[in-house]
Amino acid sequence: MPELLDKVWIVPAIMALSFLIILFFGKRAGTRATAGIGIAAVSLCLLFSVVVAGQWINRVNNPPTGEKLAQDIVKANGLTPQNAEDVEAEANAATHDSGETAATASGTPTVTPIALELASTGAESAAGATASEEHGSGEHGSVPPVVRTVTWFQMGGISFEAGTLVDGLTAMMLITVCIISLLVHIYSTEYLRGDIRYTHYYAFLSLFTASMLFYVMSSNTLQMLVGWELVGVCSFGLIGHWWEEKKNSDAALKAFLTNRVGDMGLIIGVAITFFAAGANSFNVLHINEYALSGAANTTLLLVGGLCLFGGVTSKSGQFPLHTWLPDAMAGPTPVSALIHAATMVVAGVYLIARLYGVFFAGLGIGSSSLHYVAFIGGFTTIIGGLLAFVQTDLKKVLAYSTISQLGYMVMALGVGAWTAGVFHLFTHAFFKACLFLGAGSVSHACHHTFDMREMGGLRKKMPITHATFLAATLALAGIFPLAGFWSKDEILAGASSGQESAYTLMLVFGLITAFMTAAYMGRAYWMTFWGNYRGHAKPHESPKVITVPLIILAACAVFLGFTNFPTNFFGLKLPGGFTTRFEHYVEPTFAFPPLQHAEFTPWLAIASTVLAAAGFFLVYQYYAKNRGPHGLTGRSGLARAGYGFLENKYYLDTIYTDGIAGATKGPLARASNWVNQNVLDGVVNGVGTVARVSAGFVYKDIDQLVVDGAVNGSGSVSEGAGQFLRRIQTGKVQQYASILFAGAVVLAGVFVFVI
Repeated sequence: MPELLDKVWIVPAIMALSFLIILFFGKRAGTRATAGIGIAAVSLCLLFSVVVAGQWINRVNNPPTGEKLAQDIVKANGLTPQNAEDVEAEANAATHDSGETAATASGTPTVTPIALELASTGAESAAGATASEEHGSGEHGSVPPVVRTVTWFQMGGISFEAGTLVDGLTAMMLITVCIISLLVHIYSTEYLRGDIRYTHYYAFLSLFTASMLFYVMSSNTLQMLVGWELVGVCSFGLIGHWWEEKKNSDAALKAFLTNRVGDMGLIIGVAITFFAAGANSFNVLHINEYALSGAANTTLLLVGGLCLFGGVTSKSGQFPLHTWLPDAMAGPTPVSALIHAATMVVAGVYLIARLYGVFFAGLGIGSSSLHYVAFIGGFTTIIGGLLAFVQTDLKKVLAYSTISQLGYMVMALGVGAWTAGVFHLFTHAFFKACLFLGAGSVSHACHHTFDMREMGGLRKKMPITHATFLAATLALAGIFPLAGFWSKDEILAGASSGQESAYTLMLVFGLITAFMTAAYMGRAYWMTFWGNYRGHAKPHESPKVITVPLIILAACAVFLGFTNFPTNFFGLKLPGGFTTRFEHYVEPTFAFPPLQHAEFTPWLAIASTVLAAAGFFLVYQYYAKNRGPHGLTGRSGLARAGYGFLENKYYLDTIYTDGIAGATKGPLARASNWVNQNVLDGVVNGVGTVARVSAGFVYKDIDQLVVDGAVNGSGSVSEGAGQFLRRIQTGKVQQYASILFAGAVVLAGVFVFVI
């Protein structure tokens, strides 16, 4: 297989080509061919992504050295060293042929080749660009990503590049996006069978997949911004797929406009990091390297990081801009699985992970027990989980669960647990996609309803859907040994230890969320699959084109957690080649801060599991055994007020719609009307009055007196001259001769007396 690490642009190009083919030829080819084009394209992309991941793993196991390393560093950071031999010598000094870590005896990182450009401007080398024994598993040195760029455009003497950046994070995202996109493509052939806009749907699926792939492999922030906006446009089109119903159009507009609020911060953040980096560069590695250097302007990094986090807040559903995501469930269920559970909503989490140097240095991650990113992430886990308890729509329960889990990921990145946050992104994508597609399977069998009050007793009628939904539910709740257990435990361990001090409040948030997740998912599970069927349809198991993707995703929810098995699990120590593989291959070792990795913490694992089991137990007692405070809201005013507060979603929509938008639209409308009546109409009326007066003056004084007077006067003169000439024109020759003679005499007199 040829080297694909530097040709990875082929992957999004395939999906873009699929979009164009479906768009222009889909209706003529028919629905089966339309779906076939999309499925074939994303299958090919998945194959290429697996190859890319394999080649990256080989690169990590056999890191480049010497001249090859120097060349990769130059391409990675856009360097143009005056002396290539110096770069090669520096690279040789930074790595050994044995692949061991290049560090001083005291553990202090050595000067890295990528820091040469910074050194030329007087900046110190960044500590994060070199691997140390505490960075990663210590099995290899700093491995630069594979970066390939071309000149995009030039402006003001600056060349702006477009290119690809491939490392472990990129490879992981490529595989995640392609697997879930492929399963959604297959699932949709049945779920949207006979849909009036079937071709439109598959075209947008291809475009979304292309945009997301383009985004995750971008080598610079400007390019990432393009991909970011493209996935937003696709989300808008897919949420409003059934636009005939006003609620669907409203949901699409709400998602689009809410994201634009956060995107203003993102654009400003991109601009700040562009100028702050010193070389007028959007290059991701260069920006991270600058942020981690001693020469960085911490104020600019702080402001830039907070602005970038504005985009994260909207796109990844963080408080207070999370309100669009539950309403986005108006789109087709496969769209919810692809966009609003597994891929698009994690774009903000990916942004933090990719520009981690900016957030790490700018917001002081690890240097204090509380800061903005960690707190917002932790707080979002709580507010999202609480709202899931009062939902009767199964998809909205999953939507608020997604908000809570996104908060978990952001919190992990905020406490310095980079690998834990990204690992949870990875595992969550599969079990949450399984839950959404499982909800679609239930709806497909229950006359297209998601109201859990019209479900119940489906475990016997839909055994495959039930089994896969249960597996994904247990994984989401963090039950051992499913995938969610391992990623959740790493986050809690990271919060308990931190970089330099424990994030105690974040740990409390995480443990509360562990209990709530099990409780609200247990509620959804019991209401859907247990008890007596309360609907009016005749439910039955879905066809294989729906159940097979569920089985694949459920298997991933069971086994993917073992990809980052800890080095010491309750005293069990496996060989190094079998532990922390995800961390080893995915966590960057280049232009990245040297992180401390929390060890597996038995008491936290036990505590979180007990809390999750307690959540399931309480739900079982409440719904299956009919025990507990049923009807509490009818007896207690405080309980009724609390339930209403949750049911109205903390009144945030009211504040946004009536308070901010309404208060803005009202005064603006009145101001616009006043300007229209008094300014615009005044100007128009004034111009009309001036024109009328001017026209009267021109008509009376100029046209009538001057122009007509001149014309009439010339006519009178002509008429008088004519009358005079008529009197002398008698027709008598003798009279004409006398006049001629008189004229001759006068002329002769003139000659005599004048000349």
